Amino acid sequence: MDIFFGASISPGIGRGNSFVIPDQTQRVIPQKPITAEQVESEWLRYVYARDSVASQIQSQLEQIQTNKEIFETYSLMLADPVFNKELGDYLSEQLFNVEFVLSAKMDEYAQRLRDSGNDYLAERGQDITDIFGRVLNELLNIHPFDMEQVPEGVVLIAQSLNASDAMVISKKHLAGLALVEGGASSHVAILARSYGVPAVFSLPKAIKKIRNSERIILDATSAELIVDPDAGTVLDYQKKVEQEAERKKRLLLFRSKPAQTKDGTPFHIYANIGTVEEAKIALDEGAEGIGLFRTEFLFMNELNSIAEGAARSVSEEAQFEAYKKVLQIMGDRPVTIRTLDAGGDKFLKMLDAPVVEEKNPLMGMRAIRMSLQYPQAFKTQLRALYRASVYGNLKIMFPLVTSQEQVELARAIASQVCDELEDEGVKIKRDVPLGIMVETAAAGIIADCLAKVSDFFSIGTNDLTQYTLGVDRENTNVAESYDEFHLAVLRLMQNTIAAAEKQKIPVSVCGEMAGRVDSAMLLAGMGIRSLSMSAAQICLVKEKLASITIKELEAIFNEKKR
Repeated sequence: MDIFFGASISPGIGRGNSFVIPDQTQRVIPQKPITAEQVESEWLRYVYARDSVASQIQSQLEQIQTNKEIFETYSLMLADPVFNKELGDYLSEQLFNVEFVLSAKMDEYAQRLRDSGNDYLAERGQDITDIFGRVLNELLNIHPFDMEQVPEGVVLIAQSLNASDAMVISKKHLAGLALVEGGASSHVAILARSYGVPAVFSLPKAIKKIRNSERIILDATSAELIVDPDAGTVLDYQKKVEQEAERKKRLLLFRSKPAQTKDGTPFHIYANIGTVEEAKIALDEGAEGIGLFRTEFLFMNELNSIAEGAARSVSEEAQFEAYKKVLQIMGDRPVTIRTLDAGGDKFLKMLDAPVVEEKNPLMGMRAIRMSLQYPQAFKTQLRALYRASVYGNLKIMFPLVTSQEQVELARAIASQVCDELEDEGVKIKRDVPLGIMVETAAAGIIADCLAKVSDFFSIGTNDLTQYTLGVDRENTNVAESYDEFHLAVLRLMQNTIAAAEKQKIPVSVCGEMAGRVDSAMLLAGMGIRSLSMSAAQICLVKEKLASITIKELEAIFNEKKR
């Protein structure tokens, strides 16, 4: 019996025989000079390969009912006029074969996303590599493994799994998924959680040792992969599976129950989402509303060309339709939509927010800074939000705020947008609450000032922790220093809560701390009564709250803050 440890991206226990995806053929990109006369023929080779991949994606789209946004994004990437024009210009300038220039341009775009400083967008770098990698395979006549060969009900073992191949998750009723590469915000992770497939990544040793048809137990809750388990382990996990089945039945009861402690103190439990589809899942899981709608994926998914060869943006109409749908799904429940948390270095090159090369994008022109520096794109988003406001209970949130002046200016722009819409005869809700993300040490320290100009606070614990401690949470070399329970982080949160209470404005937490049962209890003991998390965690947190009293929660926090 061998045991391998990784990192969980979708909890649960899976049992079945292993099926190992064979190593992909190593892609070797030739570099061959071409003449100016050969540029047209090289370009036609690219167009043929690109259109072939687009046809394959369209065929896949017709076979699925949910999470279509993921695959529609790929179609949009392939058809993107800006990327294609840049590629054509690069081909003419460099005069090398199209495989070489495509590989270079693909890597350039993917790296921009990885350097973005935004987890969700960083994961999209893999999408660029995936979809244009498929075009490269067409050009190089490389034929990857056919995912249709995967048997039903297996534990799938692979180096990585691209979103375009991830339909296997739903079609083949996988028992589990074990990967070397991946991330919690990747499309594969989203799909695995949506379909309830246990999944673990960061398993480099496992893929080297496991062969097809070996007996596997994948405990994705504790991130363990067990190969050829002994009789005692099999028996233990049979009991765990039975217990888990009973626990799931109990958890289902909490979907319709209000969130409250054992002694009756009420809580508000919301969901974090990135797509319209996730809003439906959140509602099914018993969310009282949406505590954070990240709009970055919408911008990735709905890119529209403004003019041939020009930069691009997302149309007001496309944004309006997405916001309207989410508000309609949630009905009277509150929906907090965060304005674009992106920077000028992103793949999202917009007409009003040009590309800016920065040594440290995480600290650069991003989020509210970019919105205020290039207000036209900000106004377009606000127009769409206010137009949608009449369809539900909307709240608007500004990211990465560090000064009172930023909030005042953002509110002034919002007021101007409302004036313009009313002058046009558009029906809106003018009194939409305008709040901020508290995710920097600066915001936590001056929370008393920010509370005077904000209608609500939402603490983003992910960035608050890394900015306060000076630790890049994506850097494995310093991962041990990333500590959300660090006294400095806890004190900044306490200061934020105190300022909100003094000004009588609501405060919630929408970072990862809110969605983990242990840290959610600590936040509750600190005084937080509103938590926003992944939909899959809602019933778990409700269950834990129901088993504990406020005094016990306060004792947990008091012990931790010492």
